[in-house]
Amino acid sequence: MSGIGKLLMILGAVVFVVGFLIYFFKLGKLPGDIVIKKGNTTFYFPIVTSILVSIILSLIFFFVGRWK
Repeated sequence: MSGIGKLLMILGAVVFVVGFLIYFFKLGKLPGDIVIKKGNTTFYFPIVTSILVSIILSLIFFFVGRWK
């Protein structure tokens, strides 16, 4: 299998895992995420969720790099 095929399979697996976590574990509603509501406008900034996803992706890519 070519390098691009492996890369696409890894990216697909990462997207699947992140989607699974968001859907089943309500990953986007963690304490520390910033929500500002004024009138009929809502601003949502998922800072804690972003940090957690970054750590998970870093670990996944670290282990994939060591495995390769």
